[in-house]
Formats: sequence, structure tokens, C-alpha cells
Amino acid sequence: MQKRIGGITPVMLTPFDDAGAVDFDSLERLVEWYVERGADTLFAVCQSSEMQYLSLSERVEISSFVAARAGGRIPVIASGHVSDDPQDQARELEMMAGTGADALVLVTNRLDLKNEGSEAFRSALEALLAHLPAEMPLGLYECPAPYRRLLSDDELKFCRDTGRFVVFKDVSCDLDTVKRRVALCEGSPLAVVNANAAIAREAMRAGSEGFAGVFTNFHPDLYAWIYRNRLSDSPLMRDLTVFLALAAMAEPMGYPALAKFYHTRLGTLRTMKCRTIDFDIRERFWALEPLLDHIMEGTEIFRQRIAEET
Repeated sequence: MQKRIGGITPVMLTPFDDAGAVDFDSLERLVEWYVERGADTLFAVCQSSEMQYLSLSERVEISSFVAARAGGRIPVIASGHVSDDPQDQARELEMMAGTGADALVLVTNRLDLKNEGSEAFRSALEALLAHLPAEMPLGLYECPAPYRRLLSDDELKFCRDTGRFVVFKDVSCDLDTVKRRVALCEGSPLAVVNANAAIAREAMRAGSEGFAGVFTNFHPDLYAWIYRNRLSDSPLMRDLTVFLALAAMAEPMGYPALAKFYHTRLGTLRTMKCRTIDFDIRERFWALEPLLDHIMEGTEIFRQRIAEET
């Protein structure tokens, strides 16, 4: 039986070298860093991976590399269909399905390109399902780019009832919506995983099976502790919940370059080079480095508090 996919699910970065090519040495270190810091699942080739700026061959190679390096220790899921043309999407997904990932994640806005509604969504989804291996577990991802296409309840129920979907990255950023979706998927193989830091703990308590927000690239182990202890209401839990929500407010300051800068400090990545960010975030966002200092210091303080409590 396949291991249930979910838990703390880092949305993986794609490291680049100074020339702009994928840096697989850094990517290997990054995989190990996620695993050592408590990740339950790795989400390769997603928006944080800059998938819209990767060639198909790069997306396939990255997914294959991550799956191989994870080596069955934890599941790997991957997306990577970024095209507008349905036939191109089918080709992308067929190639990604052969990379060794444990689940293939479908991007909701690619299933309804013009936001025309449920009929367009369902028609596109059924066409893609016919192309994909019947035994391949699938996921859903409300990727914010090029636009955030949230699922209706009926669309989610349709996906649930196919029996093919095992994970849903929820980007509603709304606790009531998460609760409703958890209830809709109860008793099915489909795990709802919230991606918003501000509601992370309450979503977990309501049944979200983990967390898949961008700050899994900074301190996934702290989110892992909250997930394992989500029913606690200790002072440490309350303090950590506030810290994580406030730290995540730094996301608009040049992410994913922000996270790559963080990892150059840790020694995981060699450069902070991005394809999505074409400016120096240290110049654009004033006092960025002191802010990262505080996030790093706070992360270590909470790691120490957790160690002392356990």
C-alpha cells in the first residue's frame, strides 16, 4: 500500500549556478537539508521551483534527480505542466509521470485557462486523465500563477470521486474553506494540505494533513513540531505560532531569491540566482539582511526551546 502523501511538504527551490544552469550539487544538498529538517514529502517542480521558467527537459531532469536522491525515504511529488495548449500539457505530464515521482500534481489554472468555470475545468481534466497512467497517483495544486484558480466544492468532490487523487495543496488562505474541504475529503485517499502560514496551526487542528507553504524553505522542522503537537496549547506552541506567521510576512521581499539568499548563508546553495527575480533583492528591499538575521536567530531560539521541552 502506498504511503499517504502529505505532512510537512517543502515547495522546493531550484538552485542555479552563476551561468544560470541548474546546480545539481546544490540541489542534492538541499534534498538532504529538507529530509534532515523533518520534511514528510518533497514537492519538486512547483512555482517555488520556478517551473514556468524551466524547460521541459530541465523539469524532467529535476524531478528524476529529486526522486532518486530521496531514495524512498520520503515521497516526492512533482508538477510541471505549464503550457496553454492541452496537447502540450498532456505531453509534459506524460514525461513527468516517468520521472519516479510518487504522485503527479495537476495545476488547477492549467485546467481552466480562461477561468470559464466548472464545465471547462472538468472537460480539460477528463481529457488529461485519459492520457495519464491509470496507476499514477495524482495531486491538485491551486498555483497562484498565472492566476489563482480555486476549486469549487463540486469540482473537489468530482476529483475525490475519481479515486485517483491523493493530495491537494490548498491555496485558499481561508480557514473556513480548509475546514470545509477537509470535511469533503474525509474518508477518502485525498489529503488536504494548507499552504498559508497565518492559519497553519489552526488548519492542522482542523484536519489539514501538514503544511506546504513557502517558509518550509526556512524552517520546516518548526512546522513539523507544530504538526506533531498541533493539539497542544502550551506557551511554546502559542509563541511559535506567532513567530512563524510573522516570519512568513517576509515572502513578498523577493521570494524565491529571498529563500535562496537564506540558503547561501546556510551553505546549502552556492548562489541566490533566480530566473523569476532579475534584480538584487538586497538593494530593492531595505534592511533585508537584518530581517533575515532576526528570522535565523528566532529559528534557533525556537529550536532550542523545543529541545529543552522534549
